[in-house]
Amino acid sequence: MILRNLLTAVAAGALVAACATAGTDNSTVSASARSDNASAESAFPSTYKAYPSDNIAITNVTIFDGEGQRIENGTIFMSGGEIISVGGPDAIVPTDAKVIDGSGKYVTPGIIDVHSHLGNYPTPSVAAHSDGNEMTSPVTPEVWAEHSVWPQDPGFSRALANGGVTSLQILPGSANLFGGRSATLKNVPARTVQAMKFPGAPYGMKMACGENPKRVYGSRKRKPSTRMGSLSLTRQTWINAQEYQKKRKGAKPPKRDLAMETLADVLDGDILVHNHCYRADELNQIIDMSKEFGYKVTAFHHAVEAYKIADILAKEEICSAVWADWWGFKMEAYDAIPENAALLQQAGACVIIHSDDENQIQRLNQEAAKALSDGRAMGLEISDAQAIQWITYNPAKAMGIADQTGSLKPGKMADVVLWNDNPLSVYARPEKVWIDGALLYDANDPSRRPVSDFELGQPGEGDVK
Repeated sequence: MILRNLLTAVAAGALVAACATAGTDNSTVSASARSDNASAESAFPSTYKAYPSDNIAITNVTIFDGEGQRIENGTIFMSGGEIISVGGPDAIVPTDAKVIDGSGKYVTPGIIDVHSHLGNYPTPSVAAHSDGNEMTSPVTPEVWAEHSVWPQDPGFSRALANGGVTSLQILPGSANLFGGRSATLKNVPARTVQAMKFPGAPYGMKMACGENPKRVYGSRKRKPSTRMGSLSLTRQTWINAQEYQKKRKGAKPPKRDLAMETLADVLDGDILVHNHCYRADELNQIIDMSKEFGYKVTAFHHAVEAYKIADILAKEEICSAVWADWWGFKMEAYDAIPENAALLQQAGACVIIHSDDENQIQRLNQEAAKALSDGRAMGLEISDAQAIQWITYNPAKAMGIADQTGSLKPGKMADVVLWNDNPLSVYARPEKVWIDGALLYDANDPSRRPVSDFELGQPGEGDVK
């Protein structure tokens, strides 16, 4: 009964409160381009609406603000779904606020995973649920990850409850050189993926290099079967995209092409590139290729050899989304070191700890702690607050949503986690999680634990009322 009541409340709550979707200024683009772009931009829009929220103040708490600062005996005040103030022990709390004493506890921004496949490879992991890789061609920029997302994946609520994850990017798989568009979601219970889509978030595009594409298509006696084949096919695809982009901005619009539409938006800077890549030499080649065609790589994902070119990545302002210690599961993952994240941090590069896994997304805080510990063991001075940045502000920056979430700053979304201990402790668990100021998880209140219809299971004959 508790679960049914919760689902009823969730469905009702989804109909209240409002959110804004960012618009696009196309005033300098030709009429044909406006028509072409409008078709894509109006398709499958976000219908996300924040759940009802209260005026909440958490006092006497240690705050990691997500941008590298730590505040002792701090106070954070949320109202209207936004962060209103973050201050020290002398902060003034409004008289109408519900006050939570955070003594001995910690507050962080909501955890953000820049690389997830929840919904596309949902639990249970059976063939019928495998919807993340369109392995019919090495070039599939026309597919959109959101069209495979199953909102009832139990992984969403587990990431919320166990990991404090409030936002995440769902990516297509890495079988293809061009895998398709990503979807950035708010981690809220919803009936449709559109109701989870982060309002105003730019699309990302998944690309891949290295072993995966050449293994998948080489085994089929198709191109690419080598790394040089991968680069030649990728470059030719960008040449085709440049031609489409030029025609789209001309007087006569081309016939709509979903694949070229996505790539032209990348070249225009409207879609962010997230590139699956492991080896340092390939990272550098991808950077060279991006300069050839005039686009920017936002983040390299997995990037186990990023430490070898940390200075280049810092100079190019490219984020590295890495694991703490996964290695050796294929040749291009062999030369990984657990100090990868710390060395990137030391070089001044953007560091992100990501999951790529339905279990690891539930403990990104512990993964960040491992990477931090390995860095300190080699003598690098990295603070707890900087490590928290790896799983909050930095992924938000790579996803193009850092102006709205990822850190505890006035005016930003009130995506907040109250931890029962230092989040970099193996004993830490989320006690409460707010998304846009709405309390969506409370470890002490069973009615605040979202459960999907799928997890309720099928009632037995004796259970039907």
